[in-house]
Amino acid sequence: MDPKKLRGYVKEAFPELSMIGSSELRDQVVEMWALSMEDGGWESLDGIPFTLLIPKAAYDLREHTRRITQSAEAVARTRGDLDMDLVIAGGLTHDVGKLMEYERGPDGNVVASRKGRLLRHPVTGMELAMRVGAPLELQHIIVAHSKEGDAVKRIPEAILIHHCDFIDFEIAKQRAGM
Repeated sequence: MDPKKLRGYVKEAFPELSMIGSSELRDQVVEMWALSMEDGGWESLDGIPFTLLIPKAAYDLREHTRRITQSAEAVARTRGDLDMDLVIAGGLTHDVGKLMEYERGPDGNVVASRKGRLLRHPVTGMELAMRVGAPLELQHIIVAHSKEGDAVKRIPEAILIHHCDFIDFEIAKQRAGM
């Protein structure tokens, strides 16, 4: 896909981008998704699972990403003491590395890629954030949102994204009968 069209596609896929006040941070989030799609060989976000641990989950990576962003934004707005740009950017990018963790197998199903078997999405997502010059705090949120973050002291915005992500995962798992 043409790079300009790809970035336009990302902007349409995630309307929550408009909630990021900083145009620089907003552009970095768009660039992270575009680079991840390019590096992972994805032309669309349609049908990419948000997890491989729940067979046939009821929704995909895009919907999961939007749900985490919206949930975290609601909690942050209620609290009033968190950096809203970091919360929105963190929600939008916490799983951006999954596009490099996954690939389409020969049968068309999404499976773990070689990169994904060696480096989980929090690591590849953080690497993307570093590549685009995103703030260290956003890099931290991405790498700390999953079990990798258990080894560090999470900043408040990372605590929020971590819990919103696991709430969504656990509910999806229960709804799938697991």
